Amino acid sequence: MMRQDLTRKHVDQLLRVMNFNVSSDGIGAGEHQSLERPFGLDHPERLFAWAGATASWPMRTDAGGSRGLDDYFTRDFARDIGVEIMGRNKFGPQRGPWNDHEWRGWWGEEPPFRTPVFVMTHHKRPSFTLSDTTFHFVDGDPATVLTRAREAAQGKDVRLGGGVTTIRQFLDADLVDTMHVAVSPVRLGSGLRLWDSPDELLDRFHLEVVPSPSGVTHHLFWRR
Repeated sequence: MMRQDLTRKHVDQLLRVMNFNVSSDGIGAGEHQSLERPFGLDHPERLFAWAGATASWPMRTDAGGSRGLDDYFTRDFARDIGVEIMGRNKFGPQRGPWNDHEWRGWWGEEPPFRTPVFVMTHHKRPSFTLSDTTFHFVDGDPATVLTRAREAAQGKDVRLGGGVTTIRQFLDADLVDTMHVAVSPVRLGSGLRLWDSPDELLDRFHLEVVPSPSGVTHHLFWRR
């Protein structure tokens, strides 16, 4: 009953997965992450090149970029988002107790989030701020972390940023309200798998599949 209350009671504050990338066989990351390979994959741009090519890509440093369907999704990334939740492996490659507090994420001095970010970890460390993003390190189950995130979001939605394992945890807890997954036309064969088939989620979600001229297929899920 508590889980149902969490997912239904806050319909004005959605938990949203946005612009998450997987291969055609459902893989979103490799299993051997390192500082040099944040996604644990060779040539990870095979998954997200569609987003980096758009005019609204948040990490874009030059003018230009494509408009159209793909750009709509990258432009929507920050709309009405008050907090991001991410797993520790999205934040960085360290495991176990923090032995390097100088490491402050993959994104340099200007992270693209521009909201508080809750990093899920069993090993806490002090919060810190880079530009207009503050990272908090929290230990708790998905429902507990989501409750804290909603309070910090001040009425706005919460974005669930990944990675694969974190999204699966929130799906298994039945906490995700909407999800946008971009499926790239490449097969990776092995790695961390979001699904064997998107049909696995149809007992809980409606699904609309929209192909893009870039070659990716946008899968849009919303709760039944």
